[in-house]
Amino acid sequence: MNLNKKLGELEALLFIHGEPLALKKMQAVLEMKQEDAELLLSEFGKKLAEEGRGLALLKDEEKIQLVTKPEFNKVLEGFVKEELSGDLSAASLEALALIAYFGPLSRSRIEYLRGVNSSFILRSLLLRGLVERFPDPARQNAFLYRATFDLLKHLGIKGKEDMPDYEKFKTLLAAFESQPDLSHNPEEAAAAETAGQIQN
Repeated sequence: MNLNKKLGELEALLFIHGEPLALKKMQAVLEMKQEDAELLLSEFGKKLAEEGRGLALLKDEEKIQLVTKPEFNKVLEGFVKEELSGDLSAASLEALALIAYFGPLSRSRIEYLRGVNSSFILRSLLLRGLVERFPDPARQNAFLYRATFDLLKHLGIKGKEDMPDYEKFKTLLAAFESQPDLSHNPEEAAAAETAGQIQN
């Protein structure tokens, strides 16, 4: 086993997942035996425990997750308060547009369409009351995100079908999903355009 490579793969996996990850899922994705996975987690935990690292590895018998270290709570609290009190960023508008037009969507689907980790942005939208999440009936321990009634009221519409060019963007998404070899540029274009419409 190439330990350094596996450490990088594990860090990338936990970063993009953003939520507690089942150990069995981690072993399957990284194609590792249980004993090798336990060694990898031990080494990864030691590296994160070093002084100067901002993250820690949270682990129980079944799941693991990347979390921030308690000593950084003060700076993070200030950052979160500032983010929630200010205007929505372009990235937040992009995620909100995707959810409003194409929701309900899973976090992994949102991140696939955007191409970046969206955990913080989704938490911000949840706290602002613009989106809500609910259990995915098709997947255990997974959630879907959808626009709230407050967002629809703010936009002055009765339902998402009343949003500008709703059918156009639904058709665009359907065309994209029917051709899996295409890049996700169509969604990015749709997100950018609809984000501008929501902002206005």
